[in-house]
Amino acid sequence: MPSVQMISWKAQNRLHKKYFRLLSRGKTAGKALTAVARELAGFIWAVTQEIENNSIVK
Repeated sequence: MPSVQMISWKAQNRLHKKYFRLLSRGKTAGKALTAVARELAGFIWAVTQEIENNSIVK
């Protein structure tokens, strides 16, 4: 599914930048990982919604 690939690519880029941005601001690695993990949960939800919406249509 192209839309799932787009969501995953967006997640990869955003979370990578966020992690290193937080580290550069002086946050500990644990806090940065927690923030990234919370945001990753949102991307996972978006993928499941995309899959669910596509399976309803078919």
